[in-house]
Amino acid sequence: MTTTTFPKPPADKKALEEGTVFSPRFDASGLVTAVVTDAADGMLLMVAHMNAEALALTVGTGVAHYWSRSREKIWKKGETSGNLQAVVELRTDCDQDAIWLKVKVAGHDATCHTGRRSCFYRTVGMVDGKVSLAGDGSEPLFDA
Repeated sequence: MTTTTFPKPPADKKALEEGTVFSPRFDASGLVTAVVTDAADGMLLMVAHMNAEALALTVGTGVAHYWSRSREKIWKKGETSGNLQAVVELRTDCDQDAIWLKVKVAGHDATCHTGRRSCFYRTVGMVDGKVSLAGDGSEPLFDA
């Protein structure tokens, strides 16, 4: 467990948006949204959530950690698959309620639990007047 803590977000909007203090704004569930892209080519890999502990572990270790809402525990991405996410850069948005991680994925360079590089491997469209999903042609990079 890490000892890193984050200061409470300032009440002053200018200080929050233009200041140098990293003070993430966690939601009512104690989570902040994390958007994850490949550091080399910018491909969107996944969207997840972090609680304060997961964010502190990520900052402290340089390896992405998330909060698993379904398992209700910290999740070190790639711990079982070997596809660890080394954080190259971490950013926050203007009001500090979202995190952007630029990562280098180890192992098979796959992020999705289906074995694909990205969790976003399907497109949404209309087929015969009905909303439908279609694959983008990407195949699993390993047997998930």
